[in-house]
Amino acid sequence: MTFLPVHAIVNLRMLFLLIGACCILVGVNGGWDGEVGLLRRGRGGAGGGYQREFDYFKLSLQWPGTYCRRTRRCCSSNACCSRSNSPPVFTIHGLWTEYNDGTWPACCSGKAFDEREISTLLEPLRKYWPSLSCGSPRSCHHRKGPFWAHEWEKHGTCAYPVVHDEYEFFLTTLNIYFKYNVTEVLFEAGYVPSDSEKYPLGGIISSIENAFHATPELTCSGDALEELRICFYKNFEPRDCARDTSALSRGSCPQYVSLPAHGSWDEIRISNTTAAS
Repeated sequence: MTFLPVHAIVNLRMLFLLIGACCILVGVNGGWDGEVGLLRRGRGGAGGGYQREFDYFKLSLQWPGTYCRRTRRCCSSNACCSRSNSPPVFTIHGLWTEYNDGTWPACCSGKAFDEREISTLLEPLRKYWPSLSCGSPRSCHHRKGPFWAHEWEKHGTCAYPVVHDEYEFFLTTLNIYFKYNVTEVLFEAGYVPSDSEKYPLGGIISSIENAFHATPELTCSGDALEELRICFYKNFEPRDCARDTSALSRGSCPQYVSLPAHGSWDEIRISNTTAAS
């Protein structure tokens, strides 16, 4: 009877282990490869392949008064149509994962959004993370769905290993939003909603820098402030959004910007009708 040498047996065992590991990897629909520190895209991710771990977080906040000026029709999902009695505050657009080179990962896992996972968070989410349009954004699974589904599947799935699941993603985002209260900082500095006042862009940026010791990123629609973004290290300490703060992108913002007041749907409709005539 012929026996294989010991080194041959070891090599065969290693081969079987490698084959088994490959089978496991093929069966996984997206996820985290701890050995190489890369995120695997699920079947919903465009292009497939690996994406490296993100470098930092970006909390993007939107000013409803600017977004809602563009409202042309109402629907049950459009918070612009039902916020006349709500406080004028920045609302959440999303918590995004970013690379230092200006690119970002997207659609890093195959797990689809499930509203049941965040059932205990629905009240604050509807108030502070509403959709401001009637459109249904396309998710990573090539189907249209709610705003929250888009944000979780495109951005939240890429937040691993800092954020582990859908519930943690939305809870973490809400906690950061409340801790770093942009609306409160700007209101205390005198930057309040107005349809007639214009504020210096540099003053708004300085107010955020003084409060959080980090430089934000801003985008505008015309002369109206549209989004204000705060960036964070992975431990959720604030950091500059731009690596070179002297070259900070201020989007399309002019030197003086407005914070349009958010009126009722009737006021928005009348304003849009007047503008179109």
